[in-house]
Amino acid sequence: MNKVNVSGLGITKFGTHEGETLKSLLLDACFQALKEADFPKIDAVYVGNFMSGSLGNQEILGAIVANDLSLGAIPTVKVEGACASGGIAFRQAFLMIQSGEYEHVLVAGVEKMKGAPTEVITNAINAAMDNDSNEKHAGLTFPGFFGTVANRYFYETGASKKHLAYVALKNREYAIHNPIAQFTKPATMEDYMSARMITEPLGLFDCSPTSDGAAAIVLSKGENGVIVRSSGQASGTTQMQEASDLLSLPAVKESARRAYEKAGLGPEDIDVVELHDCFSMTEILSIEELGFFAKGTGFEAVEQGLTKHGGVVPVNTSGGLLSKGHPIGATGLAQIYHIVSQLRGTSCNQVEGARIGLAQNLGGTGAYSTVHIFEGVK
Repeated sequence: MNKVNVSGLGITKFGTHEGETLKSLLLDACFQALKEADFPKIDAVYVGNFMSGSLGNQEILGAIVANDLSLGAIPTVKVEGACASGGIAFRQAFLMIQSGEYEHVLVAGVEKMKGAPTEVITNAINAAMDNDSNEKHAGLTFPGFFGTVANRYFYETGASKKHLAYVALKNREYAIHNPIAQFTKPATMEDYMSARMITEPLGLFDCSPTSDGAAAIVLSKGENGVIVRSSGQASGTTQMQEASDLLSLPAVKESARRAYEKAGLGPEDIDVVELHDCFSMTEILSIEELGFFAKGTGFEAVEQGLTKHGGVVPVNTSGGLLSKGHPIGATGLAQIYHIVSQLRGTSCNQVEGARIGLAQNLGGTGAYSTVHIFEGVK
């Protein structure tokens, strides 16, 4: 099988883009990535997106990229996997080069969420749940789901709201130094504790924001620069009532197992991580499911600073979804952008000597998960 490397990166600032359209954000990130890759002949385009149809009345994103950037009559695909849309799009592009079908693929992610009424955005996001389930008819939302999980975690482990604060404040501290991050204002424990409650025990700082933004990557055949060591994907339950363990994200654990196995590595080999902290509680669960800490001990790890520089493994040094922002279709690609930058030695909040990085992207309440492992230049 062919080796696959990252030959180009592109990203926009995350946040509010009043003067930009979804299309202009997407093309901006794609052009940046193509320019950095020295404009190779692109064989295909994959675009991760979740709600361009429902919020922007715009589909055919892959064809738009190919047409407006004069890439020719190449195959294009829009990929939907809820919040894991970007990660899944990246995986498909990687597999096609690895198999020998293509040599250069442009993969991008985009979302334009700001500006729409809150009710409209919430309704669009809730399409990532099983809307024919009893719990959805009873009014379950994403904050409600992860708030329930947090309360259960507190009950079983002895953790408390302050442990969620350690996650949120860590990620804000990192975001301050990330030029594309949505939230760069310093925050204190007092700010966190006094923030507006969303759903007990999750407050404003515990929930990722609505965001505009795009990210793009050119993948190429060969071993130049940062290479993709492996890709894993798995699915999980779509309903809370079907979960055998409320404190488990089986898709995360399984996608990680597959990625570790294919890479011939384990969690102990990872130097830096970007994971899907859609809520502060999700980060605590995910560092356990990814194998960095034993089940039920993630809260102790964040309290002890083990997910910061100098700890066991720095997590979400970009600021994570909580502070970097979460333009849904772009999130998986933005995580990879940051990991590749870390392995190149050019990142904000650089982890000294980072050589192996991992990016994990979650969809729904655990319906999808992708894990990608990267290796930098030795």
